[in-house]
Amino acid sequence: MYENTTQMRNKRKLLIEQLDQKLNKFKHAAMVLVPQKGWINAIRISLNMTMGQLGNKLGLTKGAIQKIEGREASGQITINKLKTVGHALDMQFVYGFVPKDGTIDNLINAKAEKLARKIVMRTNQNMKLEDQGIGYEKINKTIKELSDEIKREMRKSLWD
Repeated sequence: MYENTTQMRNKRKLLIEQLDQKLNKFKHAAMVLVPQKGWINAIRISLNMTMGQLGNKLGLTKGAIQKIEGREASGQITINKLKTVGHALDMQFVYGFVPKDGTIDNLINAKAEKLARKIVMRTNQNMKLEDQGIGYEKINKTIKELSDEIKREMRKSLWD
């Protein structure tokens, strides 16, 4: 049982490290601002391509291209449609996620600490009501220990 649990933790840690390496490649892309009218419009205009010309490449009307550009600008376009248009523009469509805290590991650390703090502070509040509260140093130490345990176990409650 112990060995199996340790193997699962090691496997999860490896998966997180591999995912962080993959997502790290998107960090610079996250700084790029999407053009107000969307990428399709910006690229098409930059290439001096008319809506009719792009429509011909996709087997669509000028009006359909106008709707596609509008849906992209409003966030209502599908990933498949973006791939299709990208192909017609001789471009590759890519997408990904960038963790706000830099890495998946940092995200897990922050969530674990938040959950641990919530649990410890709730417990401490109950103890204060019984006149058994603990000091600031002890609270922080307990939060750190519980946070480490939550990370090790990767509790599903992290995501509640």
